[in-house]
Amino acid sequence: MPGLPYPDIDPIAFHLGPLAVRWYGLAYLAGFVLGWRYAISLAKRGANFIGAPKVSDIDDYLTWIVVGVILGGRIGYVLFYNLSFYVVNPLDIFMVWHGGMSFHGGFLGVAMVTFLFSRRRGIAPLALADLACAAAPIGLFFGRIANFINGELWGRPWDGPWSMVFPGDKDHLPRHPSQLYEAALEGIVLFSVLALLARVPAVRRRPGVLSGIFVIGYGLARVVVEHFRQPDAQLNYLAFGLTMGQILSLPMIAAGVALAVWCWRRGLAPLSPAEPVPATPEPAR
Repeated sequence: MPGLPYPDIDPIAFHLGPLAVRWYGLAYLAGFVLGWRYAISLAKRGANFIGAPKVSDIDDYLTWIVVGVILGGRIGYVLFYNLSFYVVNPLDIFMVWHGGMSFHGGFLGVAMVTFLFSRRRGIAPLALADLACAAAPIGLFFGRIANFINGELWGRPWDGPWSMVFPGDKDHLPRHPSQLYEAALEGIVLFSVLALLARVPAVRRRPGVLSGIFVIGYGLARVVVEHFRQPDAQLNYLAFGLTMGQILSLPMIAAGVALAVWCWRRGLAPLSPAEPVPATPEPAR
């Protein structure tokens, strides 16, 4: 027997005439808007070094982020999770309303548009990436809550005190609410860690360190939660009993460590000429 009843929230939040507005779409909207505002607040109080993003840059960057997340997330899902199906049904690639987005694909999409946008604006790409990574857990949190409301991406069978039976589960088994575990780790915990580090001047003046820590943190959170999440039915368990999410996250952790260490060893970014450089005190005589 399940420990808790599934709340069974209607995936449709409300209707605007014939248009059904879903919680999943609202989750994406909330993630983009709140992440954008948070990135602006970080830029306003951050270190003003050469190439650092300005508020006007972040306003324009938001459109690029949306494109990177949606295109990268969809292409990533097609390639990583269900390629054989889409080879036979190529038109279904465009039917995003049927579901199917990959974080790892979205991450690669954002990395690509970040590099292109920074080159176009003359911004330090790693400094811009730091703002995106610091804000990303906001979107991850709302996205996982939407997964829970949709009753999708549920956990492995478990007859525990907070287990639930999800309405879409044909086996009607009590399971881990793994979507909530991911919302907590990828969203709340990771956001809190990055928010604390963003206040450290030595981190703000080393572009890329915050990005590396985000990549490490997300990878670790995903590897842990995948132990409680049911693997995708079309893939099941892969080599060494790992899931696709774990296989994609392990190189992320290694890359995040390498990026954070390399950026830290590079030293402090030079201050912008517009900023007053602290005077060196005269030695005691």
